[in-house]
Amino acid sequence: MNKRIQHIFFIGLLFSSTAVFSQIKEEKLILDRKREPEVKKIEKKKTSIEAEKNYPPEEKSANPPTYDITNVPASSDFKTSLIQGEDISPKFDAEYQNNYFQLGMGNYGKILADGNISTKLENGLEVGGDVHFLSTTGLRKVYDWNSKQNSGNVGVYLNSYGEKGKLSVNADYGLKDYHYYGIYAFTPSSNNIDLKQKTNRIKINGYYDFYSNDILNDVRLKSSFLSDHFNAKENQAEVMLNLSKHGVELPAFDDVNFNADLGVNVETVKTDFELLNKNSSQFLNATLVPKMTFFKGKSYLMIGSDFSFLNAKNSNLILAEQVKNSKTYWFPKAELQFAAADEFKFYAGITGGLKLNTYANLLEQNPYLVSDQELRATETKYKFYFGLRGDIDQNIKYDFSAGFGKMNDILFFKANGLFNDVVDYNRLAYDYANTFSSVYDNGTVSEAKASVQYFPLANLALDAELNFEKYNLDNNENIFNKPLVRASIGGKYTMLDKKLSLGAKAIFATDQTTNSFEVNNDGINPNIFISSENRNDKVGGFADLNLSVEYKVHKNFSIFALGNNLLNTKYQTYKGYKVLGAQILGGVKISF
Repeated sequence: MNKRIQHIFFIGLLFSSTAVFSQIKEEKLILDRKREPEVKKIEKKKTSIEAEKNYPPEEKSANPPTYDITNVPASSDFKTSLIQGEDISPKFDAEYQNNYFQLGMGNYGKILADGNISTKLENGLEVGGDVHFLSTTGLRKVYDWNSKQNSGNVGVYLNSYGEKGKLSVNADYGLKDYHYYGIYAFTPSSNNIDLKQKTNRIKINGYYDFYSNDILNDVRLKSSFLSDHFNAKENQAEVMLNLSKHGVELPAFDDVNFNADLGVNVETVKTDFELLNKNSSQFLNATLVPKMTFFKGKSYLMIGSDFSFLNAKNSNLILAEQVKNSKTYWFPKAELQFAAADEFKFYAGITGGLKLNTYANLLEQNPYLVSDQELRATETKYKFYFGLRGDIDQNIKYDFSAGFGKMNDILFFKANGLFNDVVDYNRLAYDYANTFSSVYDNGTVSEAKASVQYFPLANLALDAELNFEKYNLDNNENIFNKPLVRASIGGKYTMLDKKLSLGAKAIFATDQTTNSFEVNNDGINPNIFISSENRNDKVGGFADLNLSVEYKVHKNFSIFALGNNLLNTKYQTYKGYKVLGAQILGGVKISF
């Protein structure tokens, strides 16, 4: 019976399978590396500010921590990024090899190079480095102008296991070289136009995790330095400290344990732009998050608060003087879980908080932003949620939830028109109605989420996700460039004693509303462009299908092939920006 199921799934992968959000955006490989310690399916009890964990062998700690089984929601391996065409090839569990290098080539002039190397030294030290490069010539047959894009990352890291904890340090340099190719409003007078944009980002992070949660839990330091082709600069630094006292017994209550956590977070961001209105912003956000959690078996009650202090300074050429604002916030935090059984865990809660919107974070969502953005913090005043999750016979993991929240300064993106209406003008890269700007509005959000993981066989894993988000804004009829529904379905399958690995992913999205522009010559003055805006345009939904196959010829040598956007639909991610069509990439991988 199992063989029959295997054969049916294998045929299904060949003829129908699933997708990656394939577009002209940055491909992000699933690497066998750890820049920051990651929580897997077993983790320490969560603290006030979430901290990812990695633990050494038990003999290294005189006071080993207590572990809990955590239901990890199904998550997609695929993320939107600057150049797309994800490596969805599964990793081999047998004879794990951390060091590798892989090289591949495909249509659209795609070149992929990726590698990782690490070694363990004496005194519990581990050092390593990784490199990633992806290039594509873009859509030459669709656009007459340049749509070529490149991305690359180089990183180094160090892990040190001491007597009381683990120290992790990593540094990363990322380069993205691309073009504002999404011109739709009018046809440029020349195809030889400069549409170049480039970003450089350096990240340096440090992390110390104490093995025991006896008061000192962990400390994290993060820093980031970003610049772009138009001389925008952004510096960001963050310090996080978690204090914890876990596993306290309450004699007055049978089988009830008590955890106390205190999270302290200080973040500062400074951003300066040199184009157009020359926006400049500076933020200092200090957060204190106390939390108490009472456990009985797998049921628990968490009660906490979020106290935040935000100091913001904004200026630009339009404002007469710098605007300064300092404000203190309080947000509720609470969650109740009733575990009737492992299969059925009911939960409900309320949460809130501040999120600083940085230029770096905005570029990850939409790389086609003009280099002059108004930056604000998004406030979630409250969000109520409830759901059901569970683990059925270790074969099915699921999580269904719904919620409703009130938010201020909700971030979304609007399309820009022309910044200069003169026809005979040496037009700059961002001035073809081909860029976007941040917009903010207050309102409410209703959401529903569902995720399922299914393991019918030891060598077969299936997952599915569904996300619904509906915004009602105070000052805008529609929210721009956010689909109502996103969904994904995928699977990974190994056969021939794990020599052959198959992967599949499909991602779906509904239509999204956007504004757009139509540009024409003025009938009275032919030297001036006249622009008209449509605030109810649509960017069509999509279904994107992707497959991968990897065959291990030798324990040190593999061949692989990736198929992205196999439905060959050149849908748009943002107005004017079409994705690459069907892509086939093949290559070799050396592991050691």
